[in-house]
Amino acid sequence: MDNNRQNVINKKPELLAPAGSMEKGKMALLYGADAIYLGGNKFGLRAFAANFTYAEITEITNFAHKREKKVYVTVNIFAHNEDLSGLPDYLLSLENCGVDALLISDLGIWSIARQTVPNMELHVSTQANSTNWAAVEAWSLLGAARIVLARELSMQEISEIRAKTKAELEVFVHGAMCISYSGRCYLSSYLTGRDGNRGECAQICRWKFNLTEANRPGQEFAVAEDERGTYIMNSKDLCLLPSLPQLIASGVNSLKIEGRMKSMHYVATVVSVYRKAIDNYFASPDRFVVKEEWLAELEKVSHRPYFQGFAAGEENQDSEVYGTSSYLQTHDFVGLVLAYDKESKRATIEQRNRVFADEVLEVLTPQGELNALQLTDIRDEHNVSLNVVNKVQAVFTISTEEPVEPYSLLRRKI
Repeated sequence: MDNNRQNVINKKPELLAPAGSMEKGKMALLYGADAIYLGGNKFGLRAFAANFTYAEITEITNFAHKREKKVYVTVNIFAHNEDLSGLPDYLLSLENCGVDALLISDLGIWSIARQTVPNMELHVSTQANSTNWAAVEAWSLLGAARIVLARELSMQEISEIRAKTKAELEVFVHGAMCISYSGRCYLSSYLTGRDGNRGECAQICRWKFNLTEANRPGQEFAVAEDERGTYIMNSKDLCLLPSLPQLIASGVNSLKIEGRMKSMHYVATVVSVYRKAIDNYFASPDRFVVKEEWLAELEKVSHRPYFQGFAAGEENQDSEVYGTSSYLQTHDFVGLVLAYDKESKRATIEQRNRVFADEVLEVLTPQGELNALQLTDIRDEHNVSLNVVNKVQAVFTISTEEPVEPYSLLRRKI
């Protein structure tokens, strides 16, 4: 093994998290992400996320930089001619916001970016389908600082790419999988007119399908023996936590969590788990084991059944969920701690789901600690006593002798 690769392996990989909104971005950083990726109001592949304005990008970038963390912005649509209008000005504005890198998949956008913002770091998006070392080297020669590898790679293939290139490599470790090749899909555009490659995916692959035959109009045939139909393209969710040692040994530079459309609870919880796991591994690599409480934490957020995707080899019939497109989760997110006053010994909480006086909730802190909290003496903003809080995002206070850290999440077991 050459010294360059050994140095890469010995270095703790970046934990990269999605930021679908300002709130989610800050929570990801507070719960342990080293960097976040987000979309601006143009040129990104999440048209229905709460994408960021220039002022918001500047705010979240300053928030990250004060904590010595980074912000990457997606400019990863597959552009048509009309999409290129205004691109240079947009790129210059992102540079002025102080972001650390741009994520690009289209070669034309890449070329314009290289000319317009030559000093900005550029990363190659997973939508570029980089599945071999030659493609990675080609992008590197074009000035790529990092390549996000396609999700269709085995652990062995990732290691082989690492051995043949010095470019930074980023891999997805957790989140939803797409039935198409690294997200390049035309089903949504064909069936609904919403182009997934330009940020408007309708998630057709999660729909329930039956089979029809051209010469038998109106007659449907079940693809599988289920009266509800079948979700033949409904992939399980990726979870590479069990393979963390192999991933680190492969020498990748960044471990990426999918989910700009996911909730704040999802982002904070998943980031917290991977933060603890990565730190635990580097504290004692030889004694590292995946803890049951980490896996239990991942079950608390909304998800489909987990699997290890292509990292464990080729996908097979067990990679899909055929009976339903519903999500699983063991806990509901019910509140966010806003503040704690030591003098009055009262915590201020923003409600996210209905809560009741005297019930005991689970607390997840930004440090990843789990505690219990009883909702004692609930009072509204007018100091009126309440038995239940059921108004959306209502702010209330409770009495608690034990301090509760701001930005902690409150959960209820389902």
